[in-house]
Amino acid sequence: MKTVKEVSKLTGVSVRALHHYDAIGLLKPAKVTEAGYRLYDEASLERLQQILLFRELEFPLKEIKAILESPDFDRNKALEQQITLLQLKKEHLENLINLACGIKAKEVKYMDFTAFDTRKIDEYAARAKDSYGKTPEYREFEEKTKGRTKEETRKLSGEMMALFTTFGELRSLPPHSEEVQSQVKKLQNFITEHFYTCSDQILQSLGEMYVADGEFTENIDRAGGDGTAQFVREAIRAYCK
Repeated sequence: MKTVKEVSKLTGVSVRALHHYDAIGLLKPAKVTEAGYRLYDEASLERLQQILLFRELEFPLKEIKAILESPDFDRNKALEQQITLLQLKKEHLENLINLACGIKAKEVKYMDFTAFDTRKIDEYAARAKDSYGKTPEYREFEEKTKGRTKEETRKLSGEMMALFTTFGELRSLPPHSEEVQSQVKKLQNFITEHFYTCSDQILQSLGEMYVADGEFTENIDRAGGDGTAQFVREAIRAYCK
């Protein structure tokens, strides 16, 4: 666990910015001590990396939060976009450096402004942004979460974790058992009611994400005990069959 000051020193993100990320629900600390100190674990730092890479895409914080929490978020796709944009920015900077060097060496004999053209970067960033928010689930998610207060969000998060706590209590049963399958149905209904229509296909994708994403896995296992995320995935697989 790292303190907010240690995270700031490690990442270059100011303490004030980290506090702001916490306040808007973009990056919550893994734990807050009784004295009020924020502590960040490895999963928190992984999420911070995603946030900072999206900032390079010039996404507003509100959009980053919606994307990271949306049902159609694809980490690999996001990384591919971020890599492409950074390469475009590198090319842009190299063109500017070459222009400046040419001017200094008096090799540039005409007024050339092409190196200042950022349209390629702007167009790609716009396409990257446009690639999110197209699914009905994403639009439904935005509509249902719009205007939700921080307290309401915290309450729903607690209720969600309570579902996983129950999964942890059921781990001695087979994933396909009636009681476990009933709990899967409760999870699906909860997501549909509060976030977006959770079809069996989306539910199965979520189940895979629960064991593939460090932050999800850690939070679920923290709520239900070690191995709960894996158990939930197996239960969802049985449910979707």
